Formats: sequence, C-alpha cells, structure tokens
Amino acid sequence: MQFMSGLVVFTIAWWVAFFALLPIGVQSQWEDGSTVEGTEEAAPKDHMIGKKALWASGVACVITAIAAVVVPRLLAQ
Repeated sequence: MQFMSGLVVFTIAWWVAFFALLPIGVQSQWEDGSTVEGTEEAAPKDHMIGKKALWASGVACVITAIAAVVVPRLLAQ
C-alpha cells in the first residue's frame, strides 16, 4: 500500500472510530444531578474528547495495518 493510500485509509478509519466512540461513557448533567445554570440538562458533564481521540487513533492504526496486509493480497490474485 502506498503512503497516500494508507493515509486515506487511516483518516477514514479514524473518523469512523471517533464517531463510534463519542457516545460511550458520556453522562449527562441531568443524570449526575449537577446541572449548571444556563446549560441544557442533557449536556454532557465530562465528554472525554482527548481520551476518545487516542482510542480512535489506536483503532485506526489497527484497521490501517489490517488493510495494508489484506488489500495487496487481494489485488495480487
């Protein structure tokens, strides 16, 4: 797999993984009972974007590595 192809696969895999991980572990202010004045009750208390971005990077690396091994073998047939 060429560099640009790998970069495209990584980018697409990263965004898919990131959006899949966004709702995991989110607790709203209403569920926690700590609603801040002037905000929506359903707003998340702690969204953990950094942690989810790191997880998405790891998942995207694994998907890119699998694609780098599988795609050339499929094209060689």
